Amino acid sequence: MLDLPPVPGDRRASVSGGLTPVMAGCVVLVTADRRSGELASALARRGATVRHAPSLGIVPHVDDEQLLARTRELVADPPEIVVVTTGIGFRGWVEAADAAGLADDLLAALSGARLVARGPKARGALQATGLVADWVADSETSREVLGHLLAEEALDGRRIAVQHHGAGADGIDEELAAAGADVVSLVVYRWGPPRDPAAVRDSVRAAAAGDIDAAVFTSAPGAHAWLGTVRAEGALADIVGRSGDGSMVMAAVGPVTAGPLRAVGIEPLVPDRGRLGALVRTLVGHYENLHTAAVTTPAGRLQVRRTVALLGDHVLPLSPSGLEVLRLLVEARGAVVTREQLLAALPGSSCDPHTAEVVVARVREVCGGREVVQTVVKRGYRLALSS
Repeated sequence: MLDLPPVPGDRRASVSGGLTPVMAGCVVLVTADRRSGELASALARRGATVRHAPSLGIVPHVDDEQLLARTRELVADPPEIVVVTTGIGFRGWVEAADAAGLADDLLAALSGARLVARGPKARGALQATGLVADWVADSETSREVLGHLLAEEALDGRRIAVQHHGAGADGIDEELAAAGADVVSLVVYRWGPPRDPAAVRDSVRAAAAGDIDAAVFTSAPGAHAWLGTVRAEGALADIVGRSGDGSMVMAAVGPVTAGPLRAVGIEPLVPDRGRLGALVRTLVGHYENLHTAAVTTPAGRLQVRRTVALLGDHVLPLSPSGLEVLRLLVEARGAVVTREQLLAALPGSSCDPHTAEVVVARVREVCGGREVVQTVVKRGYRLALSS
């Protein structure tokens, strides 16, 4: 997914398209099934390497006779109130109705109802069909929708259609029915088992071993399912520990999705708005802050990550040995690093000072020469820092 062409006149590299590769060297786990391609592309454009392991699958109901039967019931006896909980679910409902030749009749039946949307994505799906939401839940939770209906509407005897998301009804049907409403439930898709359970297990093991730098979650059921595999693999303590020390970043699209993570002691990044774009910006912003906190050298900001080093907005073409040498120099923050310390950090067991000199020469070459990596006579090397 990475495209790192050489910069003219420079041995360094940058991500194509003009975007700063602020996430270069970061392996990001995407646990979502739906819209995963869009999410992965957005992260890859900022330099990330994306690993995809959906923790749940989506089971569509396009051929579900119950869905079509209830759709026909609503066409024959239109609802007074319609609750739309997800954009993808509403679109799937209309598509299923269209496949059965019912789409026009369904939209006509819905057009006379009070339309309640569980967030902007649900509102957008309504708008795409020419319908307009009468009320939208700011928190994007079923609980807010239920509270609004119970407080604002006289529900006794009123016919309410509720399109559910993959996690189920969240108790909303029962409470509306208890208030006297005639509730028609429509499940347009539901969560099912992951298509590739082995990939999910491998992602958990990689996260526990330190090979995943960030994990992204877009639904509470997906987060809960991934954590279930974490527990099954005996990796919960390792992953909670990595999240706590900052070596692995967790990001959730909203507070509801963050709930299962917080329940086990993980505090994820959560954007102010529950959108994939906002989620990507929040994660990118986290790494931009780290980039800003990097050491400053005469050649620019320098940061060493787990698998790459960045100088300014460029990825340095370093070998694993060069990366470890540069990591030591950065961690020393301008203090002298001896040849013995450098040799100890290199693969193998060489005691030849010339080995360290060769690696340092390569590091100098890609970092801009002696003005960045300086020799301290008879002592070792130091990184030149700018104030």
